[in-house]
Amino acid sequence: MSYAIKSIRNICLMGHGGNGKTSLAESILFMTGATDRLGKVVDGTTVSDFDSEEIRRKISIADSAMFCEYNGVKINIIDTPGYFDFSGEVSQALRVADAGIIVCSAKDGLNVGAEKAWKMLCEAKKPRAIFIAKTDEENANYDKAFASLRDKFGVSVCPMVAPIMEGEKIKGLIEVSTKKAFTFDSKGKRTEIPVPENMKAEVAKLYNTLAEGVAETSEELMDKFFGGEDFTPAEMSAAFGEGLRDCSICPVFCGSAYTALGVSLLLDAIVNYFPYPQEGGEIVKDSAPSSAIIYKTVSDQYGKFSLFKVVSGKITNEMTLVNPRTGTSEKIGHIYVMQGKKNIEVNEIGCGDLGAVSKLSDSKTGDTLCNHSLNKALPGIAYITPCYSMAISPKIKGQEDKIAAGLTRLAEEDLTFKIFNNAETHQMVVSGAGDIHLDVLCSKLKNKFGVEVELSPARVPYRERIRNKVRVNGRHKKQSGGHGQFGDVWIEFGPQSETEDLIFEEHVFGGSVPKNFFPAVEKGLRESIGRGVLAGYPVVFLKATLVDGSYHPVDSSEMAFKTAASLAYKAGLPTANPVILEPIGYLKVFIPDTYMGDIMSDLSKRRGNPMGMSAADGMQIVEAEVPMAEMSSYAIDLRSMTHGRGSFTFEFVRYEDAPAMIQQKIIEDTKALAAEAE
Repeated sequence: MSYAIKSIRNICLMGHGGNGKTSLAESILFMTGATDRLGKVVDGTTVSDFDSEEIRRKISIADSAMFCEYNGVKINIIDTPGYFDFSGEVSQALRVADAGIIVCSAKDGLNVGAEKAWKMLCEAKKPRAIFIAKTDEENANYDKAFASLRDKFGVSVCPMVAPIMEGEKIKGLIEVSTKKAFTFDSKGKRTEIPVPENMKAEVAKLYNTLAEGVAETSEELMDKFFGGEDFTPAEMSAAFGEGLRDCSICPVFCGSAYTALGVSLLLDAIVNYFPYPQEGGEIVKDSAPSSAIIYKTVSDQYGKFSLFKVVSGKITNEMTLVNPRTGTSEKIGHIYVMQGKKNIEVNEIGCGDLGAVSKLSDSKTGDTLCNHSLNKALPGIAYITPCYSMAISPKIKGQEDKIAAGLTRLAEEDLTFKIFNNAETHQMVVSGAGDIHLDVLCSKLKNKFGVEVELSPARVPYRERIRNKVRVNGRHKKQSGGHGQFGDVWIEFGPQSETEDLIFEEHVFGGSVPKNFFPAVEKGLRESIGRGVLAGYPVVFLKATLVDGSYHPVDSSEMAFKTAASLAYKAGLPTANPVILEPIGYLKVFIPDTYMGDIMSDLSKRRGNPMGMSAADGMQIVEAEVPMAEMSSYAIDLRSMTHGRGSFTFEFVRYEDAPAMIQQKIIEDTKALAAEAE
């Protein structure tokens, strides 16, 4: 069945891990009849957490699409992970959702997950609402939770409901805008009851708070509010919709997912106030040529599904669309709507709706599929840069190809990690958002592709250089009965600052070394500089000048002069005051002001050199230069120091001489590594 644009709502559930997003989605599906049983996270029976890793860890790892129908409106729900390692999944959901619901806990109120969700919604310019869950659990405090949210996010946070308490137990909810009270049965069905006498004053106070937010939506309502007049239900309803769409109102609901308390009031608001499907701030157009944005790819051993949102026209099976990025035509075969892991085949996906298609040949997440007459790419999806890197290797030698193949398949559905082979350190390095992210990737490699792996710290690509000039002789002479080998060179080695690459010159007079052997000398040196004399790291900023030598008319050869140059290198560089260079990166840390002392102290421990501080968007920005060797665990450490509120960028800048103590440690570690290899 295809739905009209006005009968579709696309929402995503966001917030801190463990606050009840998945349980809320499960309650909505059960209450609306989309499922016939109420699944539970602890039992691994929810619709959205179907991956084996999600069931085992009891957390959401990837966003999951579901849908239900309520009062004739199709509600598409995207459940997103709350753990920060999987924020890329939230970015994908936000690309196609038209509003976000931030799920908080009545036990904790404001937390870092809510702050990050709010920030992401603000950056995406998407309407937002808040659902305070777990109001029926022990130690829950709705009033405290609501106050913490309003203090942080301002007067746009408006109370839509209030709990009716009897001692420590919640008995029902009051809808603030209508001043009506309700009780709820186990399936979420509500029954109206009189407002308790002891709550009328509280309701009046909350109504005034709500009216203040409503008044902000127009000058006419502002005048009425200051005149002491109550708003009519029609004025309230219109203001909620307008305020939600322009982000001047953030309605707050509360309840419990497991008992369906308050879920119907949230659904009423979604249907009545939440925006119609949009693209670029405008309502989608079903009369325009067909186009869709792919917001997620699900890949397994059986193939892949591409999940999309139709932003104009409609998508039908047997349709052919073009991918503007690649220019490839994609034949749309079977199309589906997704209910967690279950795919339901349909013939048509209407404008504004979410769907999925299988077996696209050359399209990935973030790509546009459109009619040939359009051939224009829609804005894609922006991901944070991976900031936590580890070397990955098989537990059983010889399975490196299986790792690469498995990670390549996983990269089809997860664009937030990167893999590269470091030829210098002879390691395959995988970079992701954090330790949990990489651990999940390792588990998937084992479960889906049958290869067990282990992670180890990625080795730092050091360099070596010399600081003094030396003049050395390299002489290779070998007699073996027939033609011998003879090559004799005098080479001056010295530092230079023009380029990291070797600068080779020849200042030979009198033909002591024939010109035809110059390339062999250079080749011998270029092969030698790949391994330094201190710890075996490549030598950079080196100048070598061939100044003299001798040859034998019969025994001299290119190989002999190449060997002689190598001997000169090995003899000369240890006497030229060599030093190890370590890579230095430019760090920008974004933190709340309260963590400034901890960050500066930590930078000092990492041998960081502060370069400046500034403020932007309510955050402090610390800039510093830090050795890359000190940054391997920074993603985890920063998260710990700032409780997840901090973020950073780090880019390579240059190489610098390593301090003597660090240099000695590098040499010892290299020797130990070489001993292990033997």
